[in-house]
Amino acid sequence: MTEDAPGPRRRGRPSRRAAAEGPDTRTRILEAARTEFAERGYDKTSIRGIAKAAEVDAALVHHYFGTKDEVFAAAVELSFEPALVIPAILGGPREGLGERLARYFLSVWENPATRAQLLAILRSALTHEAAAKVLRGFVLRRLLVRIAAELDVPDATFRAELAASHMIGIAMLRYVIRAEPLASADPEDIVAMVAPTLQRYLTES
Repeated sequence: MTEDAPGPRRRGRPSRRAAAEGPDTRTRILEAARTEFAERGYDKTSIRGIAKAAEVDAALVHHYFGTKDEVFAAAVELSFEPALVIPAILGGPREGLGERLARYFLSVWENPATRAQLLAILRSALTHEAAAKVLRGFVLRRLLVRIAAELDVPDATFRAELAASHMIGIAMLRYVIRAEPLASADPEDIVAMVAPTLQRYLTES
């Protein structure tokens, strides 16, 4: 059995040890996981390493998250915050949706507090299928497909995939490959160029 193989997942009340740790334990584990994934990448990050960084038992990591894939998925979600983002993107005028989406996406990448984690997520997805599956599932199903579905347009999943490919391509060239002049371009200039395309993908019939 490998160190990351979870034991039986407890679905009921936390153990007395978990309860004693308090409600901040999950947050501490998740922050430690984000740091571990950012510094070590997906392959070299382990449940045991996350637990050590969070100063908890490995059993608590399994208790709150289950497998390493589930910890990784939670780290992705923490970076994008869909519960806050989707209402904000959908809440304004329909004709401004592409601009709001482009600005949100770039703002997350431009924020130093989240950029390292996002780079780790993207690099992990390029080299590890499990990480790629998590990223696909989140960006498409938890974020863009939900946005497209709310807009009631045909082929919502296909449109969401087109929007995702556009934005992830920008992230690759700007933040990973650092291709010029895109890497040094003003974010507002990128928003102005990209927003009409996202708008077309997600709203035009």
